[in-house]
Amino acid sequence: PDVARALAQAQAEQARAAGFLPESTAELATAGLVQRLQTVVEEASPGNRSCAISNRSPLEDARPGRFPRVTVQVRLRCGAGETAAVLHALESGTPRLFVDNLNILAQRYFFAPNRGGNQSGGLDVSFDLYGYLRPPPGQTAAAKPEANDSAP
Repeated sequence: PDVARALAQAQAEQARAAGFLPESTAELATAGLVQRLQTVVEEASPGNRSCAISNRSPLEDARPGRFPRVTVQVRLRCGAGETAAVLHALESGTPRLFVDNLNILAQRYFFAPNRGGNQSGGLDVSFDLYGYLRPPPGQTAAAKPEANDSAP
């Protein structure tokens, strides 16, 4: 009974851990990542006045590890302030999300919706946004960590 109670307590604590994505499958987690991205971009630039998502596509995890990783490739066209706000909101929120392969290019002109044509300035931003799925029950104790495994 003591072991069962300790196991139940450990599982409850793990369920409350904010580091993992709340979804149970990679497909649902990808949809959740895209939804979080859209929310953050809308908060940084209401009505997409100065920041818009130009591309988002799921990326297969090329190096599976102990913790299943879900990645979305993202491309934004934003102003500098909006870019900083988006990146900060993504990496500082809950669940833990990470930005990798960040590329920022300055543009001479960009198209801003509802602003009457091309605008000067702006950034073309691309990056990989990823998070980790909670491992299936029983896998964490049995799995051996690999040298390049990272956990949230």
